[in-house]
Amino acid sequence: MAIDLNALSPKQLDALISEAKARKTALRKRKPIAAIRKRIVDFAAAEGYTIQELFGGRAGATAKAPAAKRATKQAAGRKLGKVPPKYRNPAAPTETWTGRGKQPRWLAALVKKGRKPEEFLIKK
Repeated sequence: MAIDLNALSPKQLDALISEAKARKTALRKRKPIAAIRKRIVDFAAAEGYTIQELFGGRAGATAKAPAAKRATKQAAGRKLGKVPPKYRNPAAPTETWTGRGKQPRWLAALVKKGRKPEEFLIKK
């Protein structure tokens, strides 16, 4: 958050300073995170639960971003199987490309020189 202090009037600067002081005071009054975390773990244990049962993931996981939920969102896309290579670099036969995604540098360089991608197709 960048604020152009040069563009503010003295009245606006005073208001900004008072808001910043109020925020700083509020942050100082908060208890440390470790103390709150310990109280939550103790409360869950007293009720017969573990943090893993309540929030999933590791012991220090928070309610706003459990590890299990993150993994589900990442895997929610379309699953594609492994695809055999379609193109082979003649200069280095171990370098191949499936034809999906961005062209590899070796193929892009050869195409830029005027060669056609079809020249590098792997014959079955």
